[in-house]
Amino acid sequence: MSSEEGSQNPPAEENSEKRLSKKELAKLERQRKRQEAAAASAAAAVSAVTLEADDALAANYGEVALNDLQSKEISGKKWTEVKDLTDELKDKVVLIRGRAQAIRAVGKKMAFVVVRERGFTVQCVLTVAPDLVSPQMVKFTTSLSRESIVDIEGVVSVPGQPITGASQQVEIQVRKLYCVNKAIPLLPINIEDAARSDVEIEKALQAGEQLVRVNQDTRLNFRVLDMRTPTNQGIFRIQCQVENIFRQFLLSEGFVGIHTPKLIAGSSEGGSAVFRLDYKGTPACLAQSPQLHKQMTICGDFGRVFEIGPVFRAEDSFTHRHLCEFTGLDVEMEIKEHYAEVMDVVDHLFVTMFDSLNETCSKELEAINRQYPFERLKYLRKTLRLTFEEGVQMLKEAGVEIDPLGDLNTESERKLGQLVLEKYGTEFYILHCYPLAVRPFYTMPCYDNPKYSNSFDVFIRGEEIISGAQRVQVPEYLTERAQACGIDVKTISTYIDSFRYGAPPHGGFGVGLERVVMLFCALNNIRKTSLFPRDPQRIAP
Repeated sequence: MSSEEGSQNPPAEENSEKRLSKKELAKLERQRKRQEAAAASAAAAVSAVTLEADDALAANYGEVALNDLQSKEISGKKWTEVKDLTDELKDKVVLIRGRAQAIRAVGKKMAFVVVRERGFTVQCVLTVAPDLVSPQMVKFTTSLSRESIVDIEGVVSVPGQPITGASQQVEIQVRKLYCVNKAIPLLPINIEDAARSDVEIEKALQAGEQLVRVNQDTRLNFRVLDMRTPTNQGIFRIQCQVENIFRQFLLSEGFVGIHTPKLIAGSSEGGSAVFRLDYKGTPACLAQSPQLHKQMTICGDFGRVFEIGPVFRAEDSFTHRHLCEFTGLDVEMEIKEHYAEVMDVVDHLFVTMFDSLNETCSKELEAINRQYPFERLKYLRKTLRLTFEEGVQMLKEAGVEIDPLGDLNTESERKLGQLVLEKYGTEFYILHCYPLAVRPFYTMPCYDNPKYSNSFDVFIRGEEIISGAQRVQVPEYLTERAQACGIDVKTISTYIDSFRYGAPPHGGFGVGLERVVMLFCALNNIRKTSLFPRDPQRIAP
């Protein structure tokens, strides 16, 4: 969702989020009570284990007391991350902390615990042995609930056979095990279920087996658990990289990072899709975009600026790609001669970004691909540019009639993306010179045809991710355009006044962070790439 999209409401699509009914709420309440009862029972069982008498090794296991977690001292212990456990550490004593992902008893004298830390897993083995591991220690371990936080100290060993149930190909022979924090015994969703792919579920159905499918609404209701899946660990690490590459590339090109206000007096995009509020007795709203203020910084002689920050849209957009709050990646810059200079930045920035993601995020992409199979994005070294009229002509030749002075709807965008891929071999391209009527009020008209504009959109896999344009810097014409778009000029008077003091030609663009990740990874819903999505029916958790 680019931060420069027009405020027209997009076509409604099936909403994947539904309000919880009274029946569903009652079911959740019953589930909560069962969990509390199970937790109490488990706590009693663990207490019974730890109180067993005559265990000389009792100090090597148990629950960590609260007062030992209150930062009393720095012990100097050396911790090893699970991802760093390799055969180079063979016969070394290591100390790790992670979640007990799986616990399996083998009789009364042996148990396996798979420990997970930020997506990496290692198999830990407890075997009863004199002066090392007691039967009570094995019993304590197998009584723990999955997803509990544990500290484990042990010796690294290298088994002769590959380990299929963990990412690390070593084992830890456990000598000490402590529960730092217990998870409730009955989780609302299991991590294994949430990490399961549709392909796996369908194969099981064909074999006559029924596996649990965790739907999107349930995932979002229990987002903290859903985050723990390898896929989500990958998605949000890739999202972090997108933001980081965006920032580093622009800094290297002489851009300055800025922060603009999110409380403003009037609409920044036009239309009614704003969250209105009272600001100490004065009407105000949440910013639909940093658009007006980033232009004002160009008037303030910063030359080239960018911002990464929240953007708010009050549209009732029940689609797979719209949110009421998202993270905007915005750019504004002086131009010397032509708005193609802005498109050049888009070209170089995103080709650099795609190259970097493919090179540095291979493990994350593989994790996503296991649950949501997709093909890597196809893009050219020099990004394809088509005029809006050329795009309309391609659609017309394919039998799709488009108003040459209107906008593209979702279906026509997807169709054009398909046509471009077939003809040019790319899923990433720029469509420019849009009709002026469908662009924001501050967009510069074309010099040779005022019905069109010096603007562009950028597409990935047939869906728009960026809107950009050259801006109008003539205050009189800007006022005229704002009034024509239904904007109260009084609410943006300081913005318009900025251009009365001398303003260079300039342009810019806005990108929706969540949408970039969604489309780069070919995911089917933007809620998968928003940590805590905010849409027309969701404001929690």
